[in-house]
Amino acid sequence: MTPAVETSYRDELPPHMDFRSFVNALKDDGDLVEIDKECDPDLEVGAIIRHAVENNERAPLFNNLKGHNENGLWRILGAPNSLRADPAQRFGRLARHIGLEPTASIKTILDKMLAAKSATPIPPRVVQTGPCKEFKLTRDQFDLTELPAPLLHQADGGRYVQTYGMHVIQSPDGKWTNWSIARAMVHDKHHLAGLVIEPQHIWQIHQMWKKEGRDMPWALCFGVPPAAIMAASMPLPAGLSEAEYIGALSGSPLAVVKCETSGLYVPANSEIVFEGTCSITETAPEGPFGEMHGYVFPGDTHPWPKYAVDLITHRSGAILPVSNPGRITDETHTMIGPLAAAEIGHLLRAKGLPILDSFAPFESQVTWVALKVDKAKLRAMQLSAKDFCGQVGDIVFRDKVGFTIHRLVLVGDDINVYDFRDVMWAFCTRCRPGMDEYIFEDVMGFPLLPYMGHGNGSPVKGGKIVSDALLPVEYTTGRNWETASFEGSFPKAVQERVLKQWNEYGY
Repeated sequence: MTPAVETSYRDELPPHMDFRSFVNALKDDGDLVEIDKECDPDLEVGAIIRHAVENNERAPLFNNLKGHNENGLWRILGAPNSLRADPAQRFGRLARHIGLEPTASIKTILDKMLAAKSATPIPPRVVQTGPCKEFKLTRDQFDLTELPAPLLHQADGGRYVQTYGMHVIQSPDGKWTNWSIARAMVHDKHHLAGLVIEPQHIWQIHQMWKKEGRDMPWALCFGVPPAAIMAASMPLPAGLSEAEYIGALSGSPLAVVKCETSGLYVPANSEIVFEGTCSITETAPEGPFGEMHGYVFPGDTHPWPKYAVDLITHRSGAILPVSNPGRITDETHTMIGPLAAAEIGHLLRAKGLPILDSFAPFESQVTWVALKVDKAKLRAMQLSAKDFCGQVGDIVFRDKVGFTIHRLVLVGDDINVYDFRDVMWAFCTRCRPGMDEYIFEDVMGFPLLPYMGHGNGSPVKGGKIVSDALLPVEYTTGRNWETASFEGSFPKAVQERVLKQWNEYGY
């Protein structure tokens, strides 16, 4: 972190660098519904958000929440990074998060995220103050149980204030600052309980503080610059600073400000900041919660670390972004899956494997990643299917980037991995069940997946598979078939004539 401190803070920032500007951009795009009618954070808000995401509706901004107090805490923006109904702007909210036009494709979005990893890092600029410091509330001035934190699903174990905020922590030696997203619910007046799951970076740094014998300094920032929340959800390598990555992604330094109670730095224009510590000894019951795979298991409660909230700072008219996870498609799918898939593709290419594209189909609840293989390069490598699939599975499933992914589907370069119909066609017709599949039971599994945490076998190990949807000839001499389709079964001249005369046929 650079020691230089500037006194000024620039108010006029583009949508990807300021959450309030992002909300205004959604409004300008016609992608926002402002709800001024009083809404109850007890299930009503959750129901509205869930119906919106399941139907690719506009993002709801709740301006009048029951329990919204005199301190301005808080309004709620639901579905901040879900899909749009217009096919031409399907990924418009994601595009707005990283400074692209709303018409950008998911491939363009992911390519920009990956390109920033190799760009020159741009350190953040430290400012003396910022919008997040407009109001300060000490412990005697707030009660978390009285604030309008939403109960999002009727079987949830509590009110989940943290679904789209950004945890800010740092290793004890100060060399590694990590920003990440992990759920947390209100426990009592001044505490949260939240997930700290191995092998996530928040768990790794928490372990470091345990060895030091000290509680971990912590901040939780809501309504951060959209580029920051994208970086926080990306499985970046350990030790890489999200703040510098955001600078590279946006081409300009991110403004950060020092916390009041610790040496941590947070985005200066955050809507709300909780400051405090994460206990290394105390836990509290957390859960159940309706997660990204579309299930809530009543009574599924586990002890997780307690977070003490010692101070709240916020900007005027603060907005709390809220993701309500469940069946497709919400932020847990649009961000976690595609960003993990992009990192998986990058990792495999870095290891010399011929992977062209990678994507996590939403229809798989982002538990799959489809990998498009350069078949000419694969044939040149003269690998058997068993050896190739073994290499792919070992690299991905033994790395943190593959933690949430349980099936890799290898497809040929005639398949569009961004089109689930294409992926399923290859999977269902080219992958022989059992014989063309390679199971990995000695790798770390994702315990939140229902068939892991509530199925057969270990909840934390195994349950992963590579499905080879490459026919044997694709490894040796090349494809020996024609596709029975409009594009594959007719000469170009015939296709063009039919398309030109389509309306004349009566269509």
